[in-house]
Amino acid sequence: MCRSIKTLRPPALPGEATGEDMRAAALQYVRKVSGFRAPAAHNREVFDRAVDEITAATMTLLDGLEIRGAARS
Repeated sequence: MCRSIKTLRPPALPGEATGEDMRAAALQYVRKVSGFRAPAAHNREVFDRAVDEITAATMTLLDGLEIRGAARS
């Protein structure tokens, strides 16, 4: 299934982005950049490492963003 990467920060996303949301976005990014939906066995390690690193970078980015005007709970 092909889907676009969605915005993961509030208020575009009704709640907090989950780890699953971030990993799905990272996977879509790696697929788009690499041109492979699924890597060959000899590329699996680097493909998976890229998804992991982009997921971590996404978490860091979202944790560090200051969303002004957002409702606080």
